[in-house]
Amino acid sequence: MPPESHAFSAPDLACDLLVIGSGAGGLATAVTAAHLGLEVVVAEKAPVLGGTTAWSGGWMWIPRNFLACEAGINEPPETPRAYLREELGEGYEPARVDMFLDQGPAMVDFFRRHTALDFVDGNRVADFHGHQPHAATGGRSVCAAPFDGRRLGRAIHLLRPPLDLHSLWGMGISAGTDLGHFLKAMRSPVSFAHVGRRVARHFLDLAIHRRGMQLVNGNALVAGLLKSAIDRGVTLLPSSPARRLVTRQGRVAGALLDTPSGECRVWARRGVVMAAGGFPHDTCRHLALLPHVAAGTPHRSAAPLTNSGDGLRLAEAVGARVRAFDFSNAAWAPVSLVPRRDGSVGRFPHLIDRAKPGLIAVTRDGRRFVNEAGSYHDFMRALFAAVPEGEPVEAWLICDHRFQRRYGLGMSRPAPLPLSPWQRNGYLKSGTTPEALAEACGIDPEGLTATLATYNHYAAHGEDPAFGRGEIPYQRGMGDSDQTPNPCVAPIARGPFHAVKVLPGSLGTFAGLATDEHGRVLGEDATPIPGLYAAGNDMASVMAGRYPGGGITLGPAMTFGYVTAHHAAGLTLAATGPSLSSSPSASDPLASRGA
Repeated sequence: MPPESHAFSAPDLACDLLVIGSGAGGLATAVTAAHLGLEVVVAEKAPVLGGTTAWSGGWMWIPRNFLACEAGINEPPETPRAYLREELGEGYEPARVDMFLDQGPAMVDFFRRHTALDFVDGNRVADFHGHQPHAATGGRSVCAAPFDGRRLGRAIHLLRPPLDLHSLWGMGISAGTDLGHFLKAMRSPVSFAHVGRRVARHFLDLAIHRRGMQLVNGNALVAGLLKSAIDRGVTLLPSSPARRLVTRQGRVAGALLDTPSGECRVWARRGVVMAAGGFPHDTCRHLALLPHVAAGTPHRSAAPLTNSGDGLRLAEAVGARVRAFDFSNAAWAPVSLVPRRDGSVGRFPHLIDRAKPGLIAVTRDGRRFVNEAGSYHDFMRALFAAVPEGEPVEAWLICDHRFQRRYGLGMSRPAPLPLSPWQRNGYLKSGTTPEALAEACGIDPEGLTATLATYNHYAAHGEDPAFGRGEIPYQRGMGDSDQTPNPCVAPIARGPFHAVKVLPGSLGTFAGLATDEHGRVLGEDATPIPGLYAAGNDMASVMAGRYPGGGITLGPAMTFGYVTAHHAAGLTLAATGPSLSSSPSASDPLASRGA
């Protein structure tokens, strides 16, 4: 650890725990710590709170959660543990994995009982890799329940709005039934009525509140955490980036913040939690940890631009070690670049459209390279492997007009919304024939024509012998149940044909600060740095660069935030959850704290 900072005669602000960052990891830590009796300050670089979480789907991978158990899905603890052993391989860390699996259900139970946050089940959401013997077909996921933004009152202005690229006129649409209604609005009277009600309510909210109040997905997750933080007296400091950590007597004891009112030193008696969102926009670390960037292809993360690696750099300055992974250092996702009217460029993550029937992905030679219905992470790993060294990493999603009007393709929405604006600005490429489309995209026309002929021959019977689309539950769940016999496969036959270029992007990062199972940051000698914790994407992923299922970022973020708060408070967690009901701390959470 570097020499201690100079002492100050009077601190600007003092608390028990300082949390730097306001995504799921940071707010879960803050809310839990405040519930346990700690005085908490949350410092956020951006003017709004929520980080990447506020733009996410809000899903958390938490095996053996209460909603699964209530539905009769009672798998033994060893089953998800075995799945992670299969998935993580040499990256499996028993102590951290055990803590995550043991405390995940307790975390969900804590937040639903003691906070404004509630959950809906993912009992039909399958793990990504259904060929693994211990993969589940459902019951390991939960999502934040919809949240009425009016409950936040004037504090609604602190909540980061939904990502405009994944919302409709600023209205969030939740996965599952809600999204299904929007996709079928022009084909089903029931769906049309559902969409009509949602849109009418949204425009009423815009007229009254100047933003949508029907909060879903990650926006609902952050709203529930934000409401709980406010209710428990957590001090919230937006637009207050941390400039450096301060130490005292060999311990991280606070941080120097740059607030709207000027420089402020915050002293934290119990420690500082780094939860600043990882390094999705840290170009220097991209060069070091993302091979495609070093090879010449830029990285296009869909995370907020303010997530630029601050937490990692601040922690390294006091001796912390950043842990990287051989498998992957980011949560890969294919993104398309969306021209905006103000001249900026948005980054649309393709998470859902790839699995719908009637779409393929090809490289510039016109050949397929992947099971398009697989996870976004697997899609990108296959693309990295398929592109020859020295060529830019890029691919095209190809569909016909029927597909585009029914499901949409990236930012070009389905009917009745027009697609001509996206053709005019160059985002959506179109052609009356496959050859014309290939010419518009710069794809080899012979390769694309041959690929479509082969694909369509088998797709007419719902088959995909080349890559096996629709063979596992996760893929079928992401497809279209109305498409038989395979919800992920349909011919691409009727022109005009459409394409969108996709590039390497991510939803967040996996490499991060090395920690132990309590969230304590480790130094180069693998011992904890006193007073320093990490949560969320600032913490090196417990999944070791792997992506076994949806929600493996937010699930651990929430869980280790909950765990870290207990450790900072000096409270012990039981093997199967917190023992607050039988502990002396139940009536006095300060009673069993350590020094």
